[in-house]
Amino acid sequence: MTLPTLELNWLAILAATASSFLLGGLWYGPLFKKQWCRAAGIDPDAQPRHPALIFATAIVCSFLAALVFAVFLPPAANAADGFGVGFVVGLFFVSMSFGINYAFAQRGPVLWMIDSGYHILQFALYGLILGAWK
Repeated sequence: MTLPTLELNWLAILAATASSFLLGGLWYGPLFKKQWCRAAGIDPDAQPRHPALIFATAIVCSFLAALVFAVFLPPAANAADGFGVGFVVGLFFVSMSFGINYAFAQRGPVLWMIDSGYHILQFALYGLILGAWK
């Protein structure tokens, strides 16, 4: 059995990775910071202990998610296809997985909706970028 040769657009993968940071900056900044902090039980004015480690972890995870998404996105997918696949992945894989975890952790629906909304849009953006940029 031979594996198919993968032709990946590394610039598109890096752009998708960057898009998650731009989205996250807006989403967890001016759009939902206060609501998210309240729902997560975090002081919105507190500084994280190790921000470099937090951001390094986030960039590596975002890159790996974009890379694997690019591998699994059908080669013939265009921007609309990619957006649709990303939306489905975000909604039915990520958001529903969070729902299970948040139910057992007894976290509220506001936190689930904010975090899920970010990841639904994150993967929709991945698909849009990777589908459009061949």
